[in-house]
Amino acid sequence: MDRRRQEKSLGNGRLSADAGTARKRLRSLGCPQQAAILARFFKTGPGQYGEGDRFIGVKVPATRKVAKEFGNLPVPEVESLLHSDIHEERLLALVILVARFQKGDGAARKSIYNLYLANTRLINNWDLVDLSAPQIVGGYLESRNRRPLDRLAKSASLWERRISVVATHWFIRCGDFADTLRIAEKLLGDKEDLIHKAVGWMLREVGKRNTAALEEFLGKHCAIMPRTMLRYAIERFTEEKRQKYLGEKARAARRRQARPGR
Repeated sequence: MDRRRQEKSLGNGRLSADAGTARKRLRSLGCPQQAAILARFFKTGPGQYGEGDRFIGVKVPATRKVAKEFGNLPVPEVESLLHSDIHEERLLALVILVARFQKGDGAARKSIYNLYLANTRLINNWDLVDLSAPQIVGGYLESRNRRPLDRLAKSASLWERRISVVATHWFIRCGDFADTLRIAEKLLGDKEDLIHKAVGWMLREVGKRNTAALEEFLGKHCAIMPRTMLRYAIERFTEEKRQKYLGEKARAARRRQARPGR
């Protein structure tokens, strides 16, 4: 059977497939030059947030194509890919899980959600979080108690904290902003720039749909928000309005510096 027919058969589930087959297919698309670019982009150097991560140089559209070819891969085999030390293989696993979650029944969705939360240590870069947390965590919790987000927001793991806020993008799309604002409030004092960016991004998404809700949040917290978080949140405002909020933050900072005993 030639390669094209084999790929078609795999996509239709007519050939047995395992993680090794999917891994071989993905690695056939790798590019050393692209791998080096991705390693720099995702900060894999010593002390950086992606320290030690390995890339083979496969771009996301190509990974998504492979995910379609192996869409019927058994879940244990998908989990095997998720445990890989190769970034693109973990990405492949998550793309497959998202597609399976969206098509699955209640039992399948619960199983994927539990698998996801049991393996958050492997969902360890911002792209992996951002392409999966809204659909799997947000999608599962849409009609359920949202308190798991609070546990994630308090985690020592940068990636679990990012999951906690990015997952709320699912609710924002449904016109539900309360959990985004609540989790954002919990993360105001976070020290990580990747959290500042994620929270600011979600606040901006709220503002796209309800400017008043965003401005009410800013009215309460603008003075103490990290600057990056604030800049992301107000990105779509007019220049005049952006300068208003940046000015309020700057004045609050000067007042804190002027306090006796500082």
